[in-house]
Amino acid sequence: MALRCDSILVVRIIVSLSLLGYLGANSSNSTKIYNQDVAMAGSGSAKQLFACNFEVFGRVQGVFFRKYTEQTAQKLGLKGWCMNTKEGTVKGQLEGPLPQLNEMKHWLQTKGSPKSVIEKAEFTPSQEIDSASFSRFEIRR
Repeated sequence: MALRCDSILVVRIIVSLSLLGYLGANSSNSTKIYNQDVAMAGSGSAKQLFACNFEVFGRVQGVFFRKYTEQTAQKLGLKGWCMNTKEGTVKGQLEGPLPQLNEMKHWLQTKGSPKSVIEKAEFTPSQEIDSASFSRFEIRR
């Protein structure tokens, strides 16, 4: 019976990840980190806090990218910040539970604001943190 329950759980996880688009994604470096973090999420670390830095490249300035990033992060319950850079990118930091952090990473890589054109998104590896450094997610200027 235990083997059957474990098999059902594995199938449910695979189906869930497939439906959310985590499996079968391109194999860029950031996606590898992202998928690695997803695998860790099933290991009981969902209530722990993690942090990572990000930078998004493409047409991400002048298209309300930071505003949509702030709204999405707040909706997911994440904390941190984002800002425009002189190089024309948007960079920032995310803090929160790993599943939400991974969902935000996916959003930054594939969605962004309606008029943005994302060429690539880079993330530092997610690191476990003891407590949040920020009280909310905000846009820095």
